[in-house]
Amino acid sequence: MLTAQYMGCGRLPSDTLLIVIDMQKDFVTGPLGTLEAKRMLPRLVQKLAISKGECWYTLDTHDLSYLKTEEGKHLPVQHCIKGSEGHELVDELKPYLQNCRSFEKSTFASLRMAKALLDRKDIARVELVGVCTDICVVSNALLIKAFRPDIHMVVDSNCCAGTTEKNHMAALQTLQSCQIEVI
Repeated sequence: MLTAQYMGCGRLPSDTLLIVIDMQKDFVTGPLGTLEAKRMLPRLVQKLAISKGECWYTLDTHDLSYLKTEEGKHLPVQHCIKGSEGHELVDELKPYLQNCRSFEKSTFASLRMAKALLDRKDIARVELVGVCTDICVVSNALLIKAFRPDIHMVVDSNCCAGTTEKNHMAALQTLQSCQIEVI
């Protein structure tokens, strides 16, 4: 059961880090885009417009050899090729993320980002938003939880989209099972 204490956008506490996962053109309007991602985008824009805290974001990043990778063998769709338009953040988010720290990652979760949190004892709460709930959002949430079990982890379900609605809901249940708050 999803918690109802926070349904929508609002200011985040000052000790909260907002992390935007893979809001790139290829995942919204490109070859891996979904209607759910397009529908969620205005809610995420609203959240970023009123959030005043620190924000980081990830960029799924591949090269032309992607189809030869282990991931590419299982998901044979070229996407987020560095230097391509599909690798870019969606235009709607660029004004809000231009001064935020970014992490390129070649797989589902960013080890570099999780390690960066080790030095940030001022962060007591991490909130994740973005795509895809059932792949990269859940992977990053669990990796951060493993590196920093002391941090209160939150995933805003209204500002996430999965590969399908069914997969989105399954990922949210998995997150809750792993003691990550879903709002």
